[in-house]
Amino acid sequence: MALVAGCGGGSSGGGAVAPVLTVPSAPTGVSATAGDGSASMAFSAPASDGGATITGYTARCTLGAAAVTASAAASPVVVSGLVNGSVYSCTVSASNTQGSGAASAAVSVTPDASGSGPSGFALSSAAGTEGGVLPAEHTCDGTGASPPLAWTGSPTGTRAFALLMSTLPGDGSTKYNWVLHGLPASASSLSKSSFGAGTPGVGSDGPLAAYQPPCSQGPGAKVYTFTLYALSAAPSLGTGSATVDGATLLAALAPVTLGKATLNMSYTRTAASSGSSAACLNVRNSVAASTTGQATVNCDGTYAHVGAEGLPTHTMMDGITATNLQVPTAQNFFGGNAWKIPLNPAIAASTTTAVDGPIGVAINGVPIFNPCKQGGCQNGDTKVLGELDVCNGHAGRADDYHYHAAPVCMMAGKPASYWDTHPLGWALDGFAIFGYNDANGATAARDGICGGNTNPVPNAPAGYSYHLTDASPYVLSCFRGTPSPDLAGQGAKYSPMRQPPVTPFAVSGMTLTTDAADGYQVLQFSSARSFTTTETGSDSYVNAAGTYRVRYKRATGAALEALLALPPNRGKSACWDFQFTSGAGAPTQPAVSYCR
Repeated sequence: MALVAGCGGGSSGGGAVAPVLTVPSAPTGVSATAGDGSASMAFSAPASDGGATITGYTARCTLGAAAVTASAAASPVVVSGLVNGSVYSCTVSASNTQGSGAASAAVSVTPDASGSGPSGFALSSAAGTEGGVLPAEHTCDGTGASPPLAWTGSPTGTRAFALLMSTLPGDGSTKYNWVLHGLPASASSLSKSSFGAGTPGVGSDGPLAAYQPPCSQGPGAKVYTFTLYALSAAPSLGTGSATVDGATLLAALAPVTLGKATLNMSYTRTAASSGSSAACLNVRNSVAASTTGQATVNCDGTYAHVGAEGLPTHTMMDGITATNLQVPTAQNFFGGNAWKIPLNPAIAASTTTAVDGPIGVAINGVPIFNPCKQGGCQNGDTKVLGELDVCNGHAGRADDYHYHAAPVCMMAGKPASYWDTHPLGWALDGFAIFGYNDANGATAARDGICGGNTNPVPNAPAGYSYHLTDASPYVLSCFRGTPSPDLAGQGAKYSPMRQPPVTPFAVSGMTLTTDAADGYQVLQFSSARSFTTTETGSDSYVNAAGTYRVRYKRATGAALEALLALPPNRGKSACWDFQFTSGAGAPTQPAVSYCR
């Protein structure tokens, strides 16, 4: 007997029959990839969802009577807690509001203690072989460059990579020198002194989120293990993931690890190692005292290599009254690109002029320039022209931040008298830069030669020292010693990523803040007159008098990967997204991305 729609206790006018809901059918195309004590189950969605939205998937791996399960919202599902070397039978089922559906056809998988699985996941380095010696240039006895790495045979289903460099210092703990995550699935290598790749975390020597070159103080060889993790998904790191430490990252990697590849190299330090010299310790100790930014110090016997991203933690750009709208972005002053400070300076037979560009580096890793505009002093004094912020710094042509006069915001982190006896920075000839006074507290005499004197100084090389003044040239007018190659090669340290967006013009109310809603940095300013900007050098945008914002943010993850895949960005490694708006948030020119 057929059922007739509308009969029974429904409304008198009849209606459609409610669909019959069922559980989903079984997932299809199931495959399993072995990991270290785990299996990653990849699959396609069921042919039928049973008439209701699928709420999740459950993978079940059995070994005899024992079963281990794991769930996820989508493919893949990673099942952890398996026994390496044992053959498991694994299935996947889907669930909706009606319950769990049938299990898929079973597949076999054997977890692999090596983490390589069937793909032969392997990690290598041009710097050395498995069990070999880590070259000194990758330690604190050299430039401190991060070593080059390359890998092959990543497991099927890899969505990202993460890297940990660790050692066992002898106290039973694990120490991390390199913490890096967010490497894209398309990556197959890291270059020497890599920059912009992935998201760096903080190693055990913190607080700088960057490669921390080995600098063990104990005797004997230390083994350093590089472990590359192939991941089925990004690790869940929660709030503050940008500065995750090694132990936190390791724990977050466990449920998403498809496989691991390792490389072990060792390094032996001695009491006579370059990085242990008194001259090196002077620079290292001064940098360690910074309260407004961090840098690394590595010494090769000739130079102290001061590495940093060149960004302080204090206020930047506030109070500038004349600008070309460059903004502060991270720079690659690491490894071979770090600032070379001579460890054994001496007064030279003749002085060296310092009329353009860097003259040294502050202890927070921010370069110090002479007071002149780019191209020489005939183009003007940046402080007199109103181009410096309240901290005596600004952004340059490479969208870099640097000081041109006394780094007053950096100095505010210590009592004023501290800088009488402790260097606030180092000149490129190796002599220290102190505050306004000599070590005895008296106003420092400036010799009329280069802006310093030969009075005794602590915590720095004897023979000469520079001292600040509030009159031009503020720090030094020439080099009393022989400058490092950085004076002649300064241009190679900077990589401009865009045309200067505007000829310097007058502004008011300039501030640099961070938008809490989306993480963009926001340079806001007002102009009493109209001005014209450019993005490429061949276009132009006319802006009426008013308030404006330059918004910018560093690209990461898939967005960075897509930008670096474009032909114009070949060979580059870091990108920033820019937006240009009125003070009310209305776009004033097209959004654009720049890479270096």
